[in-house]
Amino acid sequence: MLAISLSHKDGGRGAASGMFAARRAACTVRMALALVLLSGCTMIPKYERPPAPVPAAWPGGPAYQQTASVQQAPLATGLKWRQFFTDERLQEVIATALQNNRDLRMAALNVERARALYRIQRAELLPTVDAVGSGQRQRQPADVAGKDTAQTTSQYSVKLGIASWEIDFFGRIRSLKRRALEQYLATQEARRSAQILLVSAVADAYLTLAADRENLQLAQSTLENQQAAYHLIERRQEVGLASELDLRQAQTRVDAARVDIARFTGLVAQDENALNLLAGAPVPARLLPDALSALPPLPEVSPGMSSDVLLQRPDILQAEDQLKAANANIGAARATFFPRVSLTSAIGTASTELSGLFGNDSQTWNFAPQIAMPIFDARLWSALKVTQVERETAVARYEGAIQSAFRDVADALARRGILGDQMKAQGSLTDAAAIAYRLSMKRYEKGIGIYLNALDAQRSLYAAQQGLIAIRLAELTNQVQLYAILGGGGDAAPMRATQNAAE
Repeated sequence: MLAISLSHKDGGRGAASGMFAARRAACTVRMALALVLLSGCTMIPKYERPPAPVPAAWPGGPAYQQTASVQQAPLATGLKWRQFFTDERLQEVIATALQNNRDLRMAALNVERARALYRIQRAELLPTVDAVGSGQRQRQPADVAGKDTAQTTSQYSVKLGIASWEIDFFGRIRSLKRRALEQYLATQEARRSAQILLVSAVADAYLTLAADRENLQLAQSTLENQQAAYHLIERRQEVGLASELDLRQAQTRVDAARVDIARFTGLVAQDENALNLLAGAPVPARLLPDALSALPPLPEVSPGMSSDVLLQRPDILQAEDQLKAANANIGAARATFFPRVSLTSAIGTASTELSGLFGNDSQTWNFAPQIAMPIFDARLWSALKVTQVERETAVARYEGAIQSAFRDVADALARRGILGDQMKAQGSLTDAAAIAYRLSMKRYEKGIGIYLNALDAQRSLYAAQQGLIAIRLAELTNQVQLYAILGGGGDAAPMRATQNAAE
């Protein structure tokens, strides 16, 4: 580095000289501030959003036929989570999670930290003004002082000054400020992503608990029916109208129902634990769902006519903000090839006597600008290369986030397109199995059918009822997933407005 420094000292005396020095120093500071305000240029490369590496239209085909009917539905980002989840108990559980969940709290704290770091970097553009008071007494031996006797000297001073303030002529500090701003905006989007993930996770856990509770109720109801059938066959066996085989077959269904009751009892307890963890506090029993079929339906959401809707997802915006931060870092690396101009200046009063600090002839000032110009530093080119590679990495990360989001939406739409047909078919299967079981039992009670037919019909009915609950759960969780991956469930995004205000 080639350092060129300029300094000036004035030993003038008198009040007029001190006033002149003060005015000169103040004028110098004002001129430096004006230079900073006028030097708004940076060496940041012009940012252009990379084209989305996905098709503009959503996939089509047999699996997506039924999704065309939801194009008139509102967009996910236009529905607040209270409008999408209309069940009041679920709303209260989600509100509790948003208040108490530790992961979301850490995401919010990361936003506060990034905001503080941005403010620190932004403050680098302004000088740091310090008030410094000092005093010194020094004794020198006679041979050192060049006197006949030892000398004791005193010096006192009070100064208001600027210490090594870099004037950002080539935009190095402004580039770093821009990078800090984009990183701050990225943490805001990360918090929104965390909120969306939390809302959908709470809803999924709530729906899973409702489904397992309904399965538990179904197992209990099946146990009661099978116990009644067992007692009936037991009485018929006592009078010789039923065989031991029929009785043992009935007992297998009773024991199978007991096994399912124990299994679903454990699953319900685990589901409640998972919901408590997400909520960040124990969920009161009054807020727990009774059954999946008792929950209100969820509204449809539209995926939009184009995949460009993905660009407003918080995780995509976060990746883009990180890309902008990497782009701004290139400007800072470029600026290191140019001279750095810094300023050290102070104005105050000094005297050899403490009582004379504020006398008419005690004014002092100093003004020391410095220019440091790099001549040879092999590290600068490598540092610039690092920032360029980091930008390309951020581009790849941004494009990968878009591709991953496109696949998530496409998979959800494909699943959504077939669940309606599955639900209709499963409902018809359940109704047919119920009729077959009822007829088989009547034939057995009248003695014109064997119990094995009734047993098979009951197994089919039980499996069909469980399948109906599973498909209903899949349909609701698919709606929740589609709502979340399309950007629903987060706060309204004031981030772009925040960016404009910060600039």
